[in-house]
Amino acid sequence: MSDRVRLGVNIDHVATIRNARGVSYPDPARAAIVALEAGADGITAHLREDRRHISDADIENLSAMLRERGRPLNLEMAVTSEMLEIALKHRPPAVCLVPERREERTTEGGLDVAGGHNWIAPFVQKLRDAGSRVSLFIGADPLQIEAASRTGAQVIELHTGAYCDAARDGLADEAATILEALKAGARQAASLGLEVHAGHGIDYETVAPIAAIPEVAELNIGHFLIGEAIFTGLADAVGEMRRRIDAGRAGA
Repeated sequence: MSDRVRLGVNIDHVATIRNARGVSYPDPARAAIVALEAGADGITAHLREDRRHISDADIENLSAMLRERGRPLNLEMAVTSEMLEIALKHRPPAVCLVPERREERTTEGGLDVAGGHNWIAPFVQKLRDAGSRVSLFIGADPLQIEAASRTGAQVIELHTGAYCDAARDGLADEAATILEALKAGARQAASLGLEVHAGHGIDYETVAPIAAIPEVAELNIGHFLIGEAIFTGLADAVGEMRRRIDAGRAGA
């Protein structure tokens, strides 16, 4: 078991608020600094094909700012030639490959690594050759986890959205079943030599059981933290999440 679970804060929705008015504020880079000072270990940003929140300029600014501070940028992106070109230009320390559909509100499921192996594996190799650590965002499906291990990716990020939704809706039995699948997936991935991350839909009430999974080394959390920041401020929201992650791991 890792002694400490890293926290990556996704600042996409700071850009969503900015873009609603077409102005220059709030600045995602400023949010990133606040998050790091409050206990985040790194910053995650998803550059979508339709640029609905994070922009190319944001990635350029975040890359430079985080490099100066010696902190990692985790660039989430679709498996497309355009995104590969951008990643190879900026060479972020971490890249997480995610499925993406223009009509979805948020990433709805995991990447089909088994079905897309012949496209994904060369993509992973190019990113690794550029010095990026590559993660694949997948469901806790044994077939997908095994396929991920054959792509050359060093990391998987387990999609926790279904667990968080069931827990929030009071569906205790369903949540427990999904949590067991996440635990089994984490064990399988670790046995295959993959580092395990997790993310999507996590809030204060759902974070502890996920942080308690021994193989989980990093959580990436965004939407809830930006929403909570409206009421308590971003530094307090990140600080509280950091405390709950640590308590969840200690309780394990």
